[in-house]
Amino acid sequence: MNINKIFRLFVWMLLPLLAACSKEEIVFDIELPRFELREGYQLLEVIVPQTTNPTDEIYIIGEFNGNMEAVGDPRWQLEKAPDTDGKFGIYLNPADFVAGKTLADGYTFFSKEQGVERSLQNDTVIHRQSPALGQRDNVIVYRWADYFNKPVDPGEIVHDGYVIYVVDNSGWDELAMYAWGDAEAFGGWPGMLPTGKVSIDGVDYVYFDTGVNNEGLNENLIFNNNGAGKQLADYNVTLNQDYYLEITPDGVFEFDPSNVVQHDGYAVYVYDTSGWDDLYLYMWGTVNDVNGAWPGMAVTGTQKVNGVEYKYFDLGAANCDQGLEEHLILNNGNGKQVDDVVVFNLDRDVYLSFDGKKATEVDPATFQPSGDVGGGDEPVTPPAESKEYKVYVQNLTGWSDFYIYAWGDTECFGGWPGAAASSTETIDGVEYLVFPVVGAGESENLIFNDNAGTQYDVTNITLDRDYFFIAEAAGATMLEQK
Repeated sequence: MNINKIFRLFVWMLLPLLAACSKEEIVFDIELPRFELREGYQLLEVIVPQTTNPTDEIYIIGEFNGNMEAVGDPRWQLEKAPDTDGKFGIYLNPADFVAGKTLADGYTFFSKEQGVERSLQNDTVIHRQSPALGQRDNVIVYRWADYFNKPVDPGEIVHDGYVIYVVDNSGWDELAMYAWGDAEAFGGWPGMLPTGKVSIDGVDYVYFDTGVNNEGLNENLIFNNNGAGKQLADYNVTLNQDYYLEITPDGVFEFDPSNVVQHDGYAVYVYDTSGWDDLYLYMWGTVNDVNGAWPGMAVTGTQKVNGVEYKYFDLGAANCDQGLEEHLILNNGNGKQVDDVVVFNLDRDVYLSFDGKKATEVDPATFQPSGDVGGGDEPVTPPAESKEYKVYVQNLTGWSDFYIYAWGDTECFGGWPGAAASSTETIDGVEYLVFPVVGAGESENLIFNDNAGTQYDVTNITLDRDYFFIAEAAGATMLEQK
């Protein structure tokens, strides 16, 4: 028998074995059952992404349990498998379902740390697997929403038109950008959400692609918390270049990426209102004379953080994270000093507000200076007395409802959409809507709206007198005080 005949005979004998193997499914370890079955319960064993923290709270949400209303209810919280971090499980009792709804009506999963479940294309995922009572099903979660929010390599991004890059220090839960001018370039209020996030030269931005079709338009940007009642003053741009901006609760500022500071280790930042001619930082503790004998080190430089100008002292990478407990003394090198302004282990950045008499550690995300400068010796001006004033509006808009919203020093008419009129009053034969407001000289920006999608900016007022307006559908006119 020749070699070819032997080979054909071998393959013929092997075919039944190959056919038998092809019918068996390959089962991965993570797919193996991790939870015991329970009579009367549907068991879902959920394979989660590798980024899932074992201590994360994960909930199943769908029509059968009120969607996001289920978050926080232990009946709908998944538990981690005891022998793997890659799988969670949940026992579901159909008696707890909203009347008439089942798992087949659709459900997804929500991570408190990383958001709702997403597909590989960042689309919402709806599962409909519904095991029989006393049985189980494996369900796979491929991504959480947070996967798509992480900064990416700027070289991988293809932008649509010019880009507005924003260092977001607003502290808001959400950010949107509205534009008006040559056109409502990004749609009606509250505008567009960020296109994405990107890290460039160590700076994290959210960015807005403005669209090729909008190039050349002159626009007034209004950053807001996605229509939830907070917004910043207009910022004018012409869409013929990229823009780099920083936003804080107080406004919009041009951001210069070339001024980003590369620090040597951690830094001590000092908002300095001492009035001293010089400022030095001396350290003693585990090691004395860190960064120099008395009076210590001079200011390394200045840096603006969240709109606040700080002097800073770089501590040196070699000194940081070494467990050195150090006492910090601020002094002027000529007889004035404040001891132990902070004691810490040189394992973080420290931000201080310093007036020459004491230093207070502050949170840079929320700290805004009072404006008083000069060593803390300036007399404190008592606050102005609050009084009630009125805004009178002759309403010719034709709107079914009329509200005034104000933003600025305060939301004096409450959150969006503001306040409706408390009464009407006729003056010189003209009927006015009356909006009482209590103030003491605050600066406020008025927006007239119908709480149904129609609105316009009016003007800035100071709460130190009454105001009269004629409101028409196209805009408002402020009248001389009656």
